[in-house]
Amino acid sequence: MLAGTTAALAFASTARPLRAQEPITLKISHYLPPRHGFQTDFLMPWGEELTARTDGKVKVEIHDATSGFGNIMRQADQVRAGVIDIALGLNGIPRGRFPASSIIELPFMVEKAGPGSKTLYTLYKEGMLGGEYDDFHVLALFTHHGGLIHTADKPVRALTDLEGLRLRTPGPAVSAMLESVGASPVGMPPAQIYENLQKGVINGVVTTWDLVGAIKLNELLSYHTDARAYVAGFHVLMNKARYDGLPADVRAAVDELSGDNLVAKFGPWWDKWEARGRQDAIDRGNEIIEIDDAERADWKKQLAPMIDTYLDGLKGEGVENPVAIHDRARELVEKFSA
Repeated sequence: MLAGTTAALAFASTARPLRAQEPITLKISHYLPPRHGFQTDFLMPWGEELTARTDGKVKVEIHDATSGFGNIMRQADQVRAGVIDIALGLNGIPRGRFPASSIIELPFMVEKAGPGSKTLYTLYKEGMLGGEYDDFHVLALFTHHGGLIHTADKPVRALTDLEGLRLRTPGPAVSAMLESVGASPVGMPPAQIYENLQKGVINGVVTTWDLVGAIKLNELLSYHTDARAYVAGFHVLMNKARYDGLPADVRAAVDELSGDNLVAKFGPWWDKWEARGRQDAIDRGNEIIEIDDAERADWKKQLAPMIDTYLDGLKGEGVENPVAIHDRARELVEKFSA
């Protein structure tokens, strides 16, 4: 009897440490296909590095657009509710979630993802974006390169060519730009774009080279107007309670792999992602329309009243200092572009 009791106690003493050493699983979601660079170049290597830096204490489980957690509308909500630990989402969907952040998306604010991403994240660190992210632990904020206007049948060579077109839009600032020149913006998750473009429900999309390549839209598109007239903003958010509850060494590893260190990587990543979509369009014989600096200056002049109107409208959405944010964003873009 004594021998059995001793053996049982010995087993119990060894079982407890084994359970304590079971890895922490962090669930991450995003809204694009698993082959997209968000997953292959960012989230998978990020998770592997986190596992390595924590000596295996943490493993990452990724849920892409094909999963039940891949709905673009729910990325931030899933993090807030704690059903997902970390999510990568688009700031403009759903509309009105991050109104102060949308200022970075206004026409001719940003041409390159590097300066754009650093600017958006710096605005957050400086407190310029108010309390938009108070419900989250922010791992990164970023933008893409200056985006294009992609159309199926009608080439866009001037702003007036946009009149009457129905175009999928990534967010409210870009929608306001389109409306100001007589186009009809249509909000739509990426998973629905191909079918609606194929059926003629929309005439084109306002997005990056990257997305049109990733979801095979170049099969349906004929023209790509490279105006570099706008960007979209993105977020990488973590549930606050989940972050706070991690062991100190794991939190330190998350911190090292996030923030400024992570934001700095999005410029080179977008260079890679954009190149693939552009080459795909070239290979298919699609026409790329380059908007030169003189024409871009004319577009910028024409859109100036729209920018003023948009900034004024943000006050009604609770943004206290939209003009100051806009001015600071321009300063930061110029600084980071130098």
